[in-house]
Amino acid sequence: MDVYDVAVIGAGPAGSAAALAALRAGASVLLLDRAAFPRDKPCGDGIAAEALDVLAALGVPDAAAGFRSVERLRLVAPGGAAVARTLPRPAHTVPRKIFDERLVRAAVAQGADLRLHKAHRVRVDDPIVIDETYRARVLIGADGAGSVVRRALGHGANPAGHLAIAIRGYAPAADTGEQVIVTTRQRWPAYAWQFPIGDGTANVGYGELLRGRALSRAYLRRRLDELLPGSGPVRVSGHHLPLSTRRPAAGRGSVLLAGDALSLINPLTGEGIFYAVLSGALAGAEAARGPRDAARRYRDALRRRLGRHLRHSAFAAGLTGWPHVADAAVSAAASDARTFNRMVELGLADGLLDARTIGRIGWRMVQWQAVAA
Repeated sequence: MDVYDVAVIGAGPAGSAAALAALRAGASVLLLDRAAFPRDKPCGDGIAAEALDVLAALGVPDAAAGFRSVERLRLVAPGGAAVARTLPRPAHTVPRKIFDERLVRAAVAQGADLRLHKAHRVRVDDPIVIDETYRARVLIGADGAGSVVRRALGHGANPAGHLAIAIRGYAPAADTGEQVIVTTRQRWPAYAWQFPIGDGTANVGYGELLRGRALSRAYLRRRLDELLPGSGPVRVSGHHLPLSTRRPAAGRGSVLLAGDALSLINPLTGEGIFYAVLSGALAGAEAARGPRDAARRYRDALRRRLGRHLRHSAFAAGLTGWPHVADAAVSAAASDARTFNRMVELGLADGLLDARTIGRIGWRMVQWQAVAA
């Protein structure tokens, strides 16, 4: 039985990025996925420019080729205030059926051994054994919210309050060149979105935080129709979003976690593609260096690259747990482009809060209190 330098379970954006990074470092790579490509994955399909930067550095400069850039974002606050501005960097909406296949094809073209296989059991040994069939010196779990690798390391799913659920589908829509996010005080934090693809359709969806009670598809669909009336798709699919506010350890020994398996979902926006490709790239690079201290090296690399951002996004998510803070943030962004840009970078990439942004949001709340008094 061959022993690969690196095995990756899950060939979505995190897994493909991991494979690409390991291959570029000279490692032999086994890439496993339970579904054949192309295959759909319920998602908002929004691709931030920073995610494309990571992929370009991995030798995939055309991940969004053929899809028009989205230049603007319209954000409606829980209380009804709105801001519509040009994004600091253009985004794209690329259906995951297309986006994921492009990344997988790039990994295979660079030498990854792609196998159709649903992993059930991982034996953490030297070498690591997957279902008594595949062996590797280092294993990367990029297999999503229900990760087999995560469970093998002893970590359960995210608890209530740190897990969201969303539905999405595709519907006819005018190509406005503008992403739309509509939030609501009801069941806050919750929001609906409409992201134009550029072909006369848009990715449309709704999501909210889970609080320990199951939510039906009918309920989620009704909320979508209320927030974006007349734009709902005929069919929708659902998915869970493990938020970064409750992450397991990044790995142990020679086993690493990336993307959704590591609960790398932005708690402000539900964005996960940037986190997925970045964590995958970091995991692949460290895995290629060998099993010795792989988890420690990867944890350190994540902390250097994302540590401050994750602390800031968790802090911001805590603050905006009060709808009036979110109202103030949107109002401040409407009056100041720098505040808007900071909010976008914090929610879609690896941006940070700064004193100026916090001050402008706080001052807006003070002004409202003065008027109310």
